[in-house]
Amino acid sequence: MGWKDKIKTVFQGNRNEIELGCGHTIKSHGASVARIHMHDWIILLLLVVIEIVLYIIGPFHRFVGKDMMTDLKYPMKDNTVPVWSVPLYAIILPIIIFVLIYLRRRDVYDLHHSILGLLFAILITAVLTDAIKNAVGRPRPDFFWRCFPDGKDVYDQWGDVICHGKESDIKEGHKSFPSGHTSWSFAGLGFLSLYLAGKIKAFDRRGHVAKLCIVILPLLMACLVGVSRVDDYWHHWQDVFAGGLIGLVVATLCYLQFFPAPYHTEGWGPYAYFRALEEFRSSTQHVHPTNGGLEVERPEVQLNQRSGTNSNPFEDVEYGRM
Repeated sequence: MGWKDKIKTVFQGNRNEIELGCGHTIKSHGASVARIHMHDWIILLLLVVIEIVLYIIGPFHRFVGKDMMTDLKYPMKDNTVPVWSVPLYAIILPIIIFVLIYLRRRDVYDLHHSILGLLFAILITAVLTDAIKNAVGRPRPDFFWRCFPDGKDVYDQWGDVICHGKESDIKEGHKSFPSGHTSWSFAGLGFLSLYLAGKIKAFDRRGHVAKLCIVILPLLMACLVGVSRVDDYWHHWQDVFAGGLIGLVVATLCYLQFFPAPYHTEGWGPYAYFRALEEFRSSTQHVHPTNGGLEVERPEVQLNQRSGTNSNPFEDVEYGRM
């Protein structure tokens, strides 16, 4: 089977698996999966509340002297990537892909865990980013014009700035480190990249470099968002680097909570799926007496024998031979 066919099978379910009663759909298993992870969804809501509080409270206003203004006089510009667009490509886009794959594979474990892992990656990253932003209070590259929109700088007796600009601009001007756009982008798109790498078996040691193009594309998008933050003079390059690192690390940790590493032989499915598959296989085993003792015979083997084939559909699912 060529690599193009294997990529195509990402969106195709295993009919033998469904016919034998091992289909895990929202209707059959959705309620139980949600119930098992009820506490996780509660923690997600708590993270949302924490993020709102961190956004409302003001950042630390660190000392900014006149001699420091040399690197803070870049012009104020609009965002090339608007704030409202970040949830669209970092959250909604991956979820759409998760749903499309579910519609073909009918695996509620994969759908639930991918969405839950993505939301955890985004919210943990958001909390870490905004907490650090408020604690550090680093001025943005355009801080001078936020503080002194008329260009007339004023300082107190200690040499610190006395801003007379718009309060919201000044507050936002102390939130340079790390970059929120970049951390969110790498959290959401980084998670998507790992997910796709597992689904298409990008690291199956068969040398299909074309698969890496699919895996790298989300990361490229995240990188370009980070570059735009420097180009717009909203962030220093260190802010973008730190934001990308935070987002990618958190995304990786959250992904590995639910899925094997993409280079693993079972990296195409969540841990929960393989546990459910093993339980199903155990529950459908039959024991028959023989001359030498007991013989374990599985229905899927019987089905294969009747159909004249030697392949095991469960092994096909487990090892990705779809």
